[in-house]
Amino acid sequence: MAEEKNIYTSPLVERNASRQMTELFSPQKKFSTWRKLWLELARAQKKLGLDIKQNQINQMARKLNDIDFKKAAKFEKQFRHDVMAHVYTFAAAAPKAAPIIHLGATSCYVGDNADLIIMREALGVIAGKVAAVINLLGKFAKKHRDLPTLGFTHYQPAQLTTVGKRAALWAYEFVMDLEEIEHRFETLPFRGVKGTTGTQASFLELFEGKHAKVKQLDMEVAAAFGFKKLCAVTGQTYQRKIDTLIVNTLACVAQSAHKFCNDIRLLANLKEAEEPFEKSQIGSSAMAYKRNPMRCERTTALSRFVLSLASSPAMTASEQWFERTLDDSANRRIVIPEAFLAVDGILEILINVTDALVVYPKVIAARVAAELPFMATENILMAAVKAGGNRQELHERIRLHSHAAAAQVKQMGKPNDLIARLSSDMAFAKVDFDKVLDAKAYIGRAPQQVDEFIKTVVEPVRRKYRKDLTRKVELNV
Repeated sequence: MAEEKNIYTSPLVERNASRQMTELFSPQKKFSTWRKLWLELARAQKKLGLDIKQNQINQMARKLNDIDFKKAAKFEKQFRHDVMAHVYTFAAAAPKAAPIIHLGATSCYVGDNADLIIMREALGVIAGKVAAVINLLGKFAKKHRDLPTLGFTHYQPAQLTTVGKRAALWAYEFVMDLEEIEHRFETLPFRGVKGTTGTQASFLELFEGKHAKVKQLDMEVAAAFGFKKLCAVTGQTYQRKIDTLIVNTLACVAQSAHKFCNDIRLLANLKEAEEPFEKSQIGSSAMAYKRNPMRCERTTALSRFVLSLASSPAMTASEQWFERTLDDSANRRIVIPEAFLAVDGILEILINVTDALVVYPKVIAARVAAELPFMATENILMAAVKAGGNRQELHERIRLHSHAAAAQVKQMGKPNDLIARLSSDMAFAKVDFDKVLDAKAYIGRAPQQVDEFIKTVVEPVRRKYRKDLTRKVELNV
């Protein structure tokens, strides 16, 4: 069948997210997970004594992935109910099991539990990609651990740092994100087998009032899907606050990505560093010389989208009346997949960018040289005092020379000539200006901080996620 070009399709799928993530939120994944939930419910019910035959279980197990989507669509149009449409579709595929599919359950048994299963799996994918970014930034930080660069506060020249130390700052934000993702992954609860309003009344009826068996049923199904924790209580749905926590966690990744990519965009303007630029890549349709930071720009665009999504689950959670309302459904169908797809796309770009960041040391050194004279004045003052000068008199001379040099830079557009002025002043004749102007004397413990950060923070991430660190990313566009 030819691909249709007259209908809207999501740019998140076509241009950004990986195949791995788009498959996680595909109809096939969703509805085959529903069928697995029905299968595990039946298995647990049989184990606990309900009259369910093994051939019914076997037939269900054979048809988990063989889904007739056209038939399901016809049923949904007839019933106006997606879960019942798929109950009937599954029953048609496994007719021996038809009497026991969805036995005692409500729609949220499959809908909510499948969402939790898929979100947990998606969090695992995101964690691996965040770890890959941390690994690459760690390599970059180590390579440039002691390369002095001008630090900025308020985007104004500040004291020196190193290119590697700045990269460690970027990496540490992603480390914080990874810790939050891992926490969400480990503590994510399963909704479980709770019934229509969360009272488990239907299952208590099925098991003839045996509370222990109902509780065991809940735990058996959760264990079948690898969940260690169950929601302590629910209404018809799991608490929608869980969605808020997960999307907020994704938004934290977007924050870190936005900050990193904005810094790269600013550095590209300064010509100190830039994202990789391919041989045949075009920066501008009009200005052939341009090397636009389009990957970082796309990342910041996607990040803003994720940040905007973060408010929606919070509003949905606050709007739920009593045991549930259905105004959550349409919203969640959009927000949750798109938040994951967008963050996945962000991380795909970041892996590509951080794997080949370009640095221009000579430009960096030139900017350091232009600003270092002002920063070095205190050291120059101390050196001149040690050589026998008067501190107050020397301070005044430095002040006058500094203002004159600043005027040359700001008013005349000329280079900073402060050092030339000071070295020609006899009051500073005994100062070793080469020593005082060594940029590495002004970077403090930045190289050592990078070493310590890599050893204590990055290396544990590398060990834990070693299988996720070797993948290469080929961007769609």
